[in-house]
Amino acid sequence: MTDGYYIQGHSSPAALAPDAQKRLVKDCIAGKRAAQHEFYNHYAPFVYGVIRRYLFNANAAEEVLNDTFFRVFTKMDQYGFKGSLEGWMRRIAINLVTDHLRGHIKFENEVYTDSDAISAYVDENQVSKLSYKELLAYVHELPDTHRLVFNLYVFEDLPHKEIAQLIGITENNSRWHLNDARRRLKEKINNVK
Repeated sequence: MTDGYYIQGHSSPAALAPDAQKRLVKDCIAGKRAAQHEFYNHYAPFVYGVIRRYLFNANAAEEVLNDTFFRVFTKMDQYGFKGSLEGWMRRIAINLVTDHLRGHIKFENEVYTDSDAISAYVDENQVSKLSYKELLAYVHELPDTHRLVFNLYVFEDLPHKEIAQLIGITENNSRWHLNDARRRLKEKINNVK
């Protein structure tokens, strides 16, 4: 993957016709290498974009991408065409990113209270001065746990209860990490000249 996927890969891939997608999935399940190659080429930029929101290190992102597609290909028979294929792959990628981060960062389980919450108002004029790449760079400057909670909450739309279970912290800690991430981003964005 190249950094082009990092910037462009955040959106969903071009939709395949339902019949074409179903045929491609069935051919992948049957172990047809050409179908697996086509599947990978079609969906890898999207999956890589999801992963790079969490992992700034390209080598780590490549490793998780490979693990994601290994899991996708070995579990594809369990997909069952319930829900979107992209959503199913996104969930696999997020779980593997979380596993990777769990092995590399220490999640604090300190007690934070709602009084630690802050206002996260950001001047929209300041935001409009930034490119997507610059905004993403600010997110990547957040401490690891802040970044993970922020991404899971904002981009994956997970509730604090699920985030807490996923990474092994309390719901209050999840809320605190989100609020502190917002505070830090607010400071950075509002200081853009």
